[in-house]
Amino acid sequence: MTTSHQELLPGTRRALLHRIAVAQSEGRTPSLVAAVVRGGRVVWHGARTSVDGHAPDENVQYRIGSITKTFTAVLVLRLRDEGVLSLGDPLEKHLPGTGAGEATIAELLAHTSGLAAESPGPWWERTPGSLRPELADVLGEQPFRHPVGRRHHYSNPGYTLLGALVEKLRGAPWEDVLRREVLEPLGLTRTSGQPSAPHAGGWAVHPWADVLLPEPVEDLGRMAPAGQLWSTTGDLAKFAVFLTYGDERVLSAETVREMRAPAAPAELADLAAGVTYGLGLQVFHWNGRLLVGHSGSLPGFLANLTISVDDDVAAVVLTNCTSGPLPAALGADLVRIVAEAEPRIPEPWRPLPDVDPSVLELAGQWYWGTQVFALRLTADGGVSLGPLTAGRRSRFRANGDGTWTGLEGYYAGEVLRAVRRPDGSVSHLDLGSFVFTRRPYDETADVPGGVDPEGWRGIK
Repeated sequence: MTTSHQELLPGTRRALLHRIAVAQSEGRTPSLVAAVVRGGRVVWHGARTSVDGHAPDENVQYRIGSITKTFTAVLVLRLRDEGVLSLGDPLEKHLPGTGAGEATIAELLAHTSGLAAESPGPWWERTPGSLRPELADVLGEQPFRHPVGRRHHYSNPGYTLLGALVEKLRGAPWEDVLRREVLEPLGLTRTSGQPSAPHAGGWAVHPWADVLLPEPVEDLGRMAPAGQLWSTTGDLAKFAVFLTYGDERVLSAETVREMRAPAAPAELADLAAGVTYGLGLQVFHWNGRLLVGHSGSLPGFLANLTISVDDDVAAVVLTNCTSGPLPAALGADLVRIVAEAEPRIPEPWRPLPDVDPSVLELAGQWYWGTQVFALRLTADGGVSLGPLTAGRRSRFRANGDGTWTGLEGYYAGEVLRAVRRPDGSVSHLDLGSFVFTRRPYDETADVPGGVDPEGWRGIK
């Protein structure tokens, strides 16, 4: 986490205020509140409202809808990290008898379970959860719409199942587990299943006239893990920091990085839009910037949490209207405004601490066939390997035994090792059966297929 606490420049703050003012005015929402996080802390808060002399602050609750799913995903990943379950486990192993047990936990997290998008009618977001007291009422007689694992299809009942899984394995209600394991450790004191004053009321705005209709506030019951929560910009800003850096009291940095990684195949329309899904988080490209987060909506409320890890900037947007401003676009714009107006200042270059000479000798130029690669030591104790031109490249994590594991791209999960001769000198690098040599097709190394004994030659 960066230690910079520099406030935003006046021009940046005005640009942020202008953007939310336009959104509130053109989107015709009774109120809109937003926050921007940089370097692990809130650096800006803004609000616009239709009520003179009264603007919501960072402590006013709004309903956050499907951002709730990210909280539920955190609980499931805690169970995985504790060894209670594996993401590859079928649901049936831990929560038998649902009728949807063939879907794995990972498929439920990534919305690739094939389950229906919604529960059987009446519309669950505008009716009491008491109408759906059991999981069978949420899933219906035909819970699946697609083959399991074949495509991304957003499913609210899927997250109801994950909430029930948490309850089964923890032996306590979902909200109690959430409060004990996530909300309290992270200091999210204004996030709750039921509204707590001060909180906004939810409104529908007539599409053709500037008049309002109050929306009902329902307890979602079994569907709560998919969309029940109320929260504030202050709390969601803290949650954004957690999703960026991790917190060992809840989830490690490595696990939240896993949540942010694409885990679902994108539909053609999503592929064109640059949108996919991780484990409880939406992942998308917006104007050349990689963003993660989640949107939420329930009758009377729209919400969004957007994070650019590369820029170390996050934005939270909350409104109290059924339809109006597009919070995802607004959140992405707030991130963009800060990232472009005040680009992240790199940390100072510093030399590495003590370096193992056997690793240092691997640095430099290598050849895969005739393609030139460079291996570099990284500040985190790992290495990076990539071509000098375009092509496959990856960072590698040290395993502590003289090998490294790929972290991204084609080489993710693949093991890199240095193969040494009997005298201890390095013969070549082996990366998932690919041989990298110090010279192109080095005849002294174990090059697959061998090297022509006549060597390199011209054309006579």
